[in-house]
Amino acid sequence: MSKDEKEMVPKTEDLLLPLEDLLAAGLHIGTRIKTGDMKQYIYRVRPDGLFILNIGKTDEKIRLAAKFIARFDPSRVLVVSSRLYGKAPLEKFCEKTRTVPTVGRFLPGFISNPLQPRHGEPQLVVVTDPRADLQAITEASSSGIPVIAFCDTDNTFSGVDLAIPINNKGRRALAMAYWLLARQVLRERGELAPDAEFPLTVDDFETKLATISPKMGGED
Repeated sequence: MSKDEKEMVPKTEDLLLPLEDLLAAGLHIGTRIKTGDMKQYIYRVRPDGLFILNIGKTDEKIRLAAKFIARFDPSRVLVVSSRLYGKAPLEKFCEKTRTVPTVGRFLPGFISNPLQPRHGEPQLVVVTDPRADLQAITEASSSGIPVIAFCDTDNTFSGVDLAIPINNKGRRALAMAYWLLARQVLRERGELAPDAEFPLTVDDFETKLATISPKMGGED
């Protein structure tokens, strides 16, 4: 492990997975945009202009988010993704944690309007990308519902109560992010022993390219 890599590791505890696995999934690869909110989580900038996230901070915030999620009744936790690559990971996360998935366009009034046919009353909202899932954040915030968000280097924290610094656009990165969070939530609930094998792999969480219609397009 290089000196640069060592500086991305938490100082006081082991990572949830070996560093090599996290780096291979691209969890740390940000964008060429850096917001003031995300500055604290950025480790360095690559020669090609991409900002690199501190993996240690990502690990720390996943643990914290899992502790928080585990405090809620799963049926009152709403997990949202408008991103195409977030659909499969989110649905697998919700299947294993028994939380409520919402994928695709977030219908206005889902939270805020009791007359909306699909109205929900979550106590916690988890979003894949604050920019893409802005409608969900806006409604949750106006209702006093806390929001956990996967945040890339180009995101801001408006309406977000707990940010997890992570690549929220990559197909493999999103699979790894939701896999790690699902495993940790189950550990926090006591449903999975700390040293027990998680029955699913990251591959099980990953969006398969063969399932994406050409009309649907890819991610930006």
